[in-house]
Amino acid sequence: MDFRIPVEFEENLREYKQFISQRLTPNLGRWYAQKEIPRDFFMELGARDWLGLEQDGKGYREQQSFKQALMEEHLGIVSPGVGVAVLVHVSLGAKGITLFGNPDQKNIYLPPAARGETLICVGNTEPTAGSDVAGISSTAREVEGGWLLNGIKSYVTNGYISDLALITAVSDPDAPRNSRISMFLVDLSSKGISRSKLHKEVWVPSDLTRIQLSDVFVPEANIIGGRGRGLQQVLEIFTNSRITISALTLGTAEGAFRSGIEHAKKRQIFGHKLIDFQAKSFEAADFYSRLEAVRLMLWKTCWQKDQGLDFRLEASITKYLSVELARAVGQWAADLFGAASVVFEHPIHKYPMDAWASSLGEGTQDVQKLIIFREFMKLYAAEALYPEAKAGQRTSGT
Repeated sequence: MDFRIPVEFEENLREYKQFISQRLTPNLGRWYAQKEIPRDFFMELGARDWLGLEQDGKGYREQQSFKQALMEEHLGIVSPGVGVAVLVHVSLGAKGITLFGNPDQKNIYLPPAARGETLICVGNTEPTAGSDVAGISSTAREVEGGWLLNGIKSYVTNGYISDLALITAVSDPDAPRNSRISMFLVDLSSKGISRSKLHKEVWVPSDLTRIQLSDVFVPEANIIGGRGRGLQQVLEIFTNSRITISALTLGTAEGAFRSGIEHAKKRQIFGHKLIDFQAKSFEAADFYSRLEAVRLMLWKTCWQKDQGLDFRLEASITKYLSVELARAVGQWAADLFGAASVVFEHPIHKYPMDAWASSLGEGTQDVQKLIIFREFMKLYAAEALYPEAKAGQRTSGT
């Protein structure tokens, strides 16, 4: 395996870093104070084909996971809060249509999503249903020409700025647990929708929103992927998105690490710079090694997906390890800054907070461990039956 970044990505990545430096970094303070990301920022990304989609002559298709991960990591280094807003649009909203939309839906909704003109989020979590996706209680009642949706979706990232949302609701309450739910593409300007921002202090300046649906009409053409398939679809969206949230979380850890190292090179205590204390240099060496290990795991996961191989196990391992690292290095870096780290406006403050947020997105740490255990047990069972079976030979969907 070639571990070099492909030449065709390198120039694009340089341009991306320059864009972040010129367009994002100078505005972060204002965006943090306003707790809002301007819509034109997404359109600027879209104009440069940096929203995860590209044209292939037949329409829009998903860009390589490796390219998306590189970009999300570098965005996370500077601002995990902006990074997660981009991630939600690309890896949750647009991803759902890419994976499960019919040709008409893709032709209508993917072009403006790729340009950043239309933003899409996902509404699944409810006040009493999070990790247990099948436990949602929002309902979809079939009526002439479509459906009426009722319920509450809590903690929807980008819920306030998005134009559309993929909403899960129980369409067949008497059906088995795995076929009760359907997914609907909902226009968030529809009659019967109310949205309220929730106060949060993680992943700033992205919004977290409560969406209430009261007899919201959704036309039949806006059901995504077929009736009764919503549970499987939202789980597959999350599996795919674990790659980009791992990249975001790696960027969070990298950003904290870089800030901590730079501060340790300057701050003096007991007559010596912090970095000159062996204890701190050893801690830094440990964290750098872990950063490289997580990055390798992330790149392997991207390779698995881009080769069309099953990547569920790798995605959960990467998500689990990246969160553990970001939590640890974020706290370490904050400790180096001392009391300054508790000030909300201080640049270091966001890293441990945003690492905490990463642990909740696309499944908690316990959820990842459940998936990891299930997947490696299946792998071991396959190897027991077929000794020649290798992890790299698993195909997507097996």
